[in-house]
Amino acid sequence: MRPLEDIRIIAIEQYGAGPFGSLHLAELGAEVIKIEDPRHGGDVGRYVPPFARGEDSLFFETFNRNKRSLSLDLSTAAGREVFEDLVGTSDAVYSNLRGDVPDKIGIRYVDLAPLNPAIVCCSLTGFGMTGPRSEEPGYDYILQGLAGWMSLTGDPDGPPTKTGLSLVDYSGGFVAALSLMAGVHAARRDGIGGDCDVSLYDTALSLLTYPATWYLNEGYQPRRMPDSAHPSLVPFQVFRARNGWLVVGCAKEKFWQRLVRALDRPDLANNPRYATFVDRAENREELLAALREIFAERDVQEWLSTLAAAGVPSGPINDVADAIAEPHTHARGLIVETEHPVFGTVRSVRSPVQFGDSVVEHRRAPRRNEDFDVVLRGLLGYDEDRILRYAAAGAFGPDRSAAQPASETGRDADPGNRTSTPGSTR
Repeated sequence: MRPLEDIRIIAIEQYGAGPFGSLHLAELGAEVIKIEDPRHGGDVGRYVPPFARGEDSLFFETFNRNKRSLSLDLSTAAGREVFEDLVGTSDAVYSNLRGDVPDKIGIRYVDLAPLNPAIVCCSLTGFGMTGPRSEEPGYDYILQGLAGWMSLTGDPDGPPTKTGLSLVDYSGGFVAALSLMAGVHAARRDGIGGDCDVSLYDTALSLLTYPATWYLNEGYQPRRMPDSAHPSLVPFQVFRARNGWLVVGCAKEKFWQRLVRALDRPDLANNPRYATFVDRAENREELLAALREIFAERDVQEWLSTLAAAGVPSGPINDVADAIAEPHTHARGLIVETEHPVFGTVRSVRSPVQFGDSVVEHRRAPRRNEDFDVVLRGLLGYDEDRILRYAAAGAFGPDRSAAQPASETGRDADPGNRTSTPGSTR
């Protein structure tokens, strides 16, 4: 068995941060059931350009492999009944909504504990459920500015700069997944679930790490450094070679000694002004001026070969195509393929989470409401009359007057074996 095969998660998620967090749980085997609002066409990620066709997009495929999809209108009494039946047979309710919304729509532990005392309610919000910003929407760009990241990123003479990827969103997804698993562990041990109040803001602030500690204790003012340099380790930055750029890092004294030997510059090795971390930091400008002249004399690949042979940490500045083509990428099995009815063979980057040596068989992201039968008939055991009654009451959307035939789903209706958790009603 994969490590999380006995865990079921109801995911009221959309776009990037939330789906990114549950993606890793799904790839570890958890059954993640996406609840998609039929009034709004489901997850907004389905429509993100430029590679979107109808209700399918490569953006959505990126974040939703190995999940299931059910269209369910939680604003209707009938939709709420179906949701509550799912809560009774699940381990967690996971969401990424504005901080005040989980309380408004009744998906906090106090709302769901009567249905399942062991349920874990994990909410990833922009700013958390408390504090003066709790009702504000949170977006990665805004958080990077608010949490100080942009003041640390980019060239000193340029504008404040965001990271090249949405790292607040993705880090928040990781934190939410970790919090959810901690909650499920505690619930299985104690029989009592609870809330996980996770926020992008908390995540972004926590990632300030040692610069924040330096500021809080010594009044240190972080600043942007030329050539993406480390604030205290010299040299540890990018250097321009004759035909491009490379990264060189001396995070230990032994690497500095190896570097000057590789450069064939005994004058640098023997200069007391560069003898230690502290010395090199104090004389940063003159040392880096000398190193820039040296690195400009040869091509990137020549330097990388020389530095690798000398045992100096270094690497190229790859673009995305180069990174995908790296032999190590393929040796680690980081590219996965799934078959999609619109896009054909879809290649994407797998989750980095790993346990054991079993090979994961990846399933493409679900079409909207594709798992109607799997969830309602297979998992919850609804009969046709009950499904028709809920459909007529608007549980599955205003345009749904009858239940979807099993032949339309294209999925196995067997929801798989499940293991009960203390306090659940399975």
